[in-house]
Amino acid sequence: MARYKAIPQGYMAVGDVAKKMGVTVRTLQYYDREGLFSPSCTSEGGRRLYSSEDIVKLHQILTLKSLGFSFDEIKNRLTSVDTPQKAIAALTEQGNAIQAQIDILSQSLRAIEVLKNEIQQMQTVDFSKYADIIVNLQMGNRYYRLIKHFDDKLLDYCHKKFDKDTGAAFIEKFNAIVDKTEKCVTSGVAPDSEQGQLIAKEFWQLITEFTGGDMSMLPQLMSFSNAQTDNCGIQNALKSFIEPALGVYFNNSGINPFGEKNG
Repeated sequence: MARYKAIPQGYMAVGDVAKKMGVTVRTLQYYDREGLFSPSCTSEGGRRLYSSEDIVKLHQILTLKSLGFSFDEIKNRLTSVDTPQKAIAALTEQGNAIQAQIDILSQSLRAIEVLKNEIQQMQTVDFSKYADIIVNLQMGNRYYRLIKHFDDKLLDYCHKKFDKDTGAAFIEKFNAIVDKTEKCVTSGVAPDSEQGQLIAKEFWQLITEFTGGDMSMLPQLMSFSNAQTDNCGIQNALKSFIEPALGVYFNNSGINPFGEKNG
């Protein structure tokens, strides 16, 4: 490490760096002791002197620290920025880490806003349903608000039948069916058409997968099409397309949804 009698141009003392970067001198001293961030040189009087390159490195450290990385993780992520290519790579990695954190915080904020809205609507405190809503938000269930219409028996059934992975897979299939249905409604496809009947078959298979053949749950599941929810997309899709499509499908297939297959 080079030593100087005075502070040369382009270098800063520890106090100036601390002030410039919004940290304490004690923090910089601690980083030095831990081998995370040391000054480029010192003066003959032992003053720590930092270069502009040091400031860039400190910015990397502070950014990664704010994202929750440990000292060891930060050490492994620090990248030399002595060429434009290396600088771009380092900044890209930092940007990706920040974006990932933004996504997590945005999801958390969304969950908070959802819970506030649900509490205002229901005027009750039901932590079990709130927890289920949060989990379904994380799994990408666009129709999480339907959960508040589930009774305790149906909620308990869902908890036992699905874990996070199987639940997410089921929701992905459900969302895909609703997307197909909404496209059919927009395009004017008839429920009794070939395309409509394929959707009805797919939807019924999903219902059967959910219930495991226990049709005692069917009345509550089908009642969601009449529920006064703010999920107008699925509500309209169920009432205007899937319900009549299922009626034709049951008739053509000889299926009694509350009993055994007739044919």
